[in-house]
Amino acid sequence: MPKTRSGGGLTTTQQAAKFLGVSVLAGAVLAGIALPAAGALGLAARGSVQGFDEIPDNLKSPQLSQRTTILDNAGNQIASVYSRDRTVVDLKDISPYMQKAIVAIEDSRFYQHGAIDLKGVLRALNQNAQSGGVAQGASTLTQQLVKNYFIEEAGDDPTKVAQATQQTIGRKIRELKYAIQIEEKLGKKKILENYLNITFFGEQAYGVEAASQRYFSKHAKDLNVQEAALLAGIVQSPSRYDPVNDEAEATKRRNTVLQRMAEVGDISQAEADTAKKKPLGLHVTQPKNGCITAVKGANFFCKYVENVFLSDPVFGKTREDRAKVWNQGGLTIRTTLDPQSQESVQTSLKDHVNKSDSVAAAATLVEPGTGKILAMGQSKPYGYGKNETEYNYSVNRDMGGSNFGFPTGSTFKPFVAAAAVEGGRPATQEYSSPYKMPYPSPVQTCSSSPWLNDKNYTVENESESEVGPFRMKEAMAKSVNTYFVQLISDIGLCPVVKMTDALHVVQGNGDKLPQSPSIALGAVGLSPLTMASAYAAFASRGMYCTPIAIESITQKIGNQQKSLAVPKSTCSRAMSEKTADTVNTLLRGVVDSGTGQQAGLTDRESAGKTGTTDERKNAWFVGYTPNLAGAVWVGSAKQNIQMTNITIGGVYHDLVYGGQVPGPIWKDAMSGALVGKPVESFNLIDIPDDNPKDKGKGNGGNNNGGNNGDNGGANGGNTFPTPTFSFPNGFFQGNGNGGRRGN
Repeated sequence: MPKTRSGGGLTTTQQAAKFLGVSVLAGAVLAGIALPAAGALGLAARGSVQGFDEIPDNLKSPQLSQRTTILDNAGNQIASVYSRDRTVVDLKDISPYMQKAIVAIEDSRFYQHGAIDLKGVLRALNQNAQSGGVAQGASTLTQQLVKNYFIEEAGDDPTKVAQATQQTIGRKIRELKYAIQIEEKLGKKKILENYLNITFFGEQAYGVEAASQRYFSKHAKDLNVQEAALLAGIVQSPSRYDPVNDEAEATKRRNTVLQRMAEVGDISQAEADTAKKKPLGLHVTQPKNGCITAVKGANFFCKYVENVFLSDPVFGKTREDRAKVWNQGGLTIRTTLDPQSQESVQTSLKDHVNKSDSVAAAATLVEPGTGKILAMGQSKPYGYGKNETEYNYSVNRDMGGSNFGFPTGSTFKPFVAAAAVEGGRPATQEYSSPYKMPYPSPVQTCSSSPWLNDKNYTVENESESEVGPFRMKEAMAKSVNTYFVQLISDIGLCPVVKMTDALHVVQGNGDKLPQSPSIALGAVGLSPLTMASAYAAFASRGMYCTPIAIESITQKIGNQQKSLAVPKSTCSRAMSEKTADTVNTLLRGVVDSGTGQQAGLTDRESAGKTGTTDERKNAWFVGYTPNLAGAVWVGSAKQNIQMTNITIGGVYHDLVYGGQVPGPIWKDAMSGALVGKPVESFNLIDIPDDNPKDKGKGNGGNNNGGNNGDNGGANGGNTFPTPTFSFPNGFFQGNGNGGRRGN
C-alpha cells in the first residue's frame, strides 16, 4: 500500500515521481519550465541531477535580513542601517488588494494546486516550444519562495547568488523538493506572507512593507487596488517595470495586473477599468541607509555605535560572527546619545568653526559616573566630498578615528598633578620653575632603567616673565611648563603611568604612553573621547567609568523580539576622593582666573584646562561640571596647519590658544547641554593662594600685567598665556611612536 500524507494525498516522493513522469511525457524535464523547450533535453545530463531522495529535506526558512534602527536615549530615530531594506510584517498587516494582486499575476491557481502546478507546467512547455524561448514560466509562488530563500542565504556573495539562480535541472529539482516540504509545513497563508516579505520590489526595497514605504510613503496595509497592482507587477522584472524611471512601462504593467485581477474574479471589470485610468500616484521616499543619513550631525556617533558592535565580543566571538548579526539586522539599538546635548554640540561647532576652514574641530560630552557618551560631533560633516570626512576625530583609530590621535598640550598636566597628590605631594608643592631649564636627569621609570637626558634637551615657558618659584595652584592656572617637568621628574614617571592607566589613557593608535618627562606637556596624541572620559573621573570624585554608547538592543526574528546583551560601563576607583577634590580645586582656578577664563560657565561651577601644542598645530579645552564632562579639539587632521594668522569661523586670530577657540566652543556646547539639568557643586578644598615670590611684599597680587594669552587682553592684567612648546627629534626614548603627530 502506498503511504499517504495525513489527511489524504500522495507522499513527497510520489508527488515528485508523478511530476517528473508528466514532464517526461511532455517531452522535457523539470528544467524546461524555465528554459526554451529546444534546450531542455540537452540539459538533462545524467550526472547533473542529484538523486531526488538524496536531497536533504531539512530546509529551514532563513532569518530575513531587515533594517536596523538606531535611536537616541529619548527614543528618537538617529538613522537606519541595512544591507537590505526590509520590515517584516504579518499577513494581516498587508492590504487584501496586495494579496490578491500578487496571486493573480504570479500564480492565479495558487489556492488550487500543491507545491507545483501541473497544468501550468504543460501550458508553459507548450508556449515555450512555440516561441523558441522563455515565453512563459510555471514556477508557483511556493517555488519562487524557495528560490528567494536560496538568494537570501547567498547574501551579497556573487558566487552564491549565481548558484542560487542558475538555470540547471539540479537546482530545479532541489527547488521542487523543498517546495513540497514547505507546502506541507506552512500552508498557503504563511507561504503568501513569507513571499511578500522576502521578494524584491526594486529601488532597494525588499518585502512589501519597504516597497509600500518607498513608492507610496504608506504602510502595506493601506495600499489601494491600483497601488497594489503596481507593486505586484514590479516583481517579475524590477528594473524593467520601475515606476520611478519608466512611468509608461510601469503603467502598462499595472494595468495588466488589474485586468488579470478582473479575469480571476478578484475585482469587477468596472473596478479594473476605473483603476486603469488613475495616475500611478507615486509619493516616493528616498532610501535612507547608513550613518551618512543620521540626523542632528550624529553621523560619527552612529558610526561609532556600529564599530562598537563589530568589535565587542559581547555581540559574538569573532568579528565575522558579529558582522553576520549586524548585516542580518532587525535590531533596535537605543543609544546613550542625548538629543539636547547633541544639538548643543553641533550648534556650537557650527557657530565657531566653518566646515570650509583649513582646520577642524571635534567635541565629545560624557556623563561622569556612568560613562555614557551624550554627544559627539565635529565641524567637517560626515561624507566623501569636499570639506567632508569619514574619519571620526573624537575617537581612537580602531573605532574609525585618526591614526595617532592629537597631541593634547597642557591638558595632560592635571594627570601629573593627580599622580603627585595621590602619592602624597601637597597642593602647595613648590618648585623653582625657571623660564628655561634642561630636563632633569635621571628620571625614574617603571623599570630599572631611568630616563636620561643624554642629549641636553631643554624646556621653557611661554613667556620670559613666567619665572618661579611657583606652587601647584598658580602653576596650573598659568600652565607653567617648567613646573610640571620638575614635578614629574621629582615623583618619577611610574606614578603618572599608573594614574593614566587607571584613567584608561592610551594613545590614539592604542599604544601605551611613552615613559618620558615630556608627557607632562602633552606631546603624545590622544582622542577627545579619551580625554573627556578621563576628566569625567575628576568630576565623579575619582571614579573612572569606561565610555559606553549603547543602552539596550532588541532583535526582531520573524515576529518575535528578543533582547541582546550589551556592553556595560565598568567603573573603578582611579584616585581617592581627596585627590579628585584637589584637582577639581586646581582646575576651578583655571577657569576662574587662569588661561581658561573664556570657557568658564556663568550659571554653575566648572573646571577645566587649556592646551596648545608646538607650532600651534593643536588647541584643546577639556573641562567639566559635577554632572557633565567634555573635550574640544581644534587643529589640522593632517597636522600640517600652524594656527597663526588664521581665520576660523570668520574670526581672525594672530595666535590660537586653547582658551581662545576651543574654550568658547566648550562653553557654548556645555551651556546648551546643561539647560534644565541640576546645578551641582564641587567638593572644593582649601589651597592657600600665597605666592612665594610675593612674600614680604605689601600685596599678594600676581605679576602678570602685560601678558597676552588665551584671553586676548580682554581682562587686562589678569590674563595668562597658554604655553606652547616643541620637542627635538629623538626626544622620546624607547618608543618608536614617540613624538608622532601626523594622521
